[in-house]
Amino acid sequence: MGSYRSKIKTLPELKMECERIKSQGRKIVFTNGCFDILHPGHTRYLEEARALGDYLIVAVNSDRSVKGIKGPHRPVTPQEARAELLAALSFVDAVIIFDEPDPYRLIKELVPHILVKGGDWAEDEIIGADIVKAAGGTVARIPYIEGFSTTAIIRRIAKNFDSGV
Repeated sequence: MGSYRSKIKTLPELKMECERIKSQGRKIVFTNGCFDILHPGHTRYLEEARALGDYLIVAVNSDRSVKGIKGPHRPVTPQEARAELLAALSFVDAVIIFDEPDPYRLIKELVPHILVKGGDWAEDEIIGADIVKAAGGTVARIPYIEGFSTTAIIRRIAKNFDSGV
């Protein structure tokens, strides 16, 4: 078995892999996010997402994309490191970095069977749901896990530095 870093794919590589998986009758699950500081909320969410199918693709916002969404002080962790940490998780099968504000183009290219987002997203706001549903797939929402948030972690770190810890 190769290095977990081989799970980080380009779009052409991932398209070929998806074609192979689909030809085997296996279900592809797709989710996306910034994953700036990996925490148990992320890992539990991704493990649940993987349990919905046979092959989990995690699309990670590029540094430029995160800055546009979260602001000029983010991301804290560079895109290559975020992708590598996600690829190291046993229940993640593939990781791809995308530069757009949302993963619509990726979803259109890959057409997964199951599109997953957190429960804090209303189904009608989930980008790409139209593509997946039109192809006969489903959209799943995994309940938000209280107590874990990258923003909260960053605030705790900043507060500790402000208090001299």
